[in-house]
Amino acid sequence: MSRSAVFLDEMGVGPLWRLRQGAAPEAVDVVEAVVEVNVAVAEPAAEPVAEAAEAVVHMVAAVVAEAPVAVAATPAAAAPDDTAWFDDAPPAPPAKQLSDADIATLDWDGLTAAVAKCARCDLCKTRKGIVMGRGDRQGAWLMLASSPSRLEEREGRALPGEQGKLIDNMLKAIDLDASSDVYITHLLKCRPLDEAGQERLSTELESAACRPYFERELALLQPRTIVTLGSMAAAGINPGEKPVRGTVRKLGNASLVATFHPEQLLQDETGKAKARAWADLCLAKSAHGD
Repeated sequence: MSRSAVFLDEMGVGPLWRLRQGAAPEAVDVVEAVVEVNVAVAEPAAEPVAEAAEAVVHMVAAVVAEAPVAVAATPAAAAPDDTAWFDDAPPAPPAKQLSDADIATLDWDGLTAAVAKCARCDLCKTRKGIVMGRGDRQGAWLMLASSPSRLEEREGRALPGEQGKLIDNMLKAIDLDASSDVYITHLLKCRPLDEAGQERLSTELESAACRPYFERELALLQPRTIVTLGSMAAAGINPGEKPVRGTVRKLGNASLVATFHPEQLLQDETGKAKARAWADLCLAKSAHGD
């Protein structure tokens, strides 16, 4: 028992309450005494008790001044997750590229999936999307352009918008339904861009890299008549052969006729190109009927 507790016990004063946990032990005993003594002083008391209370008050002041103050420890902030190690992680392996022989065995769905993850040339680094063919996959007619435009890349569809409407009307004029008789596609499935982000002609390397996809489309479709749209498609379908408008060439068992790209026809203000395109379609229709 502390000295203050003995002193209070001699006076017959006992503790009524306890301080919170963490206070200094001596301060606890002394403060208990102050509370009891103050309560006693509030009532009529003998003079010795009052003097004792005054002495205790001075004792409390001295003890509290010297007693250590318990300070609650502030929890340390949690260290952020250290993910620096991730910077050194090896990059994900590139998708396996199919060989020409593998591509030659694909069905329509497999062909679309292979083109979507193709990295056979550098066009995969700049493309914003691929453009696969559309229309009747059992159609006897194939309309073939060279490479996708910005609009086609954005739409993800061959010849959309006004160009598509014009092609539909041209085909309708020779009794063809674009949705059931014709398949429309490109030699290249990605849009070629130069360093400034402008459209350009495809390189020989790019054309060669994409050629197996077109040849697989051709094998799955097996069209009877192919109409090339624009000079680049006419030249690209048979590399090394100079196309001549107004003639019928052959690509395997298919008849091959060249005509204008619908974009050229939309810009034709004289009507001369449209008249020639009509003649080309009539020639193709005649070759298809043989």
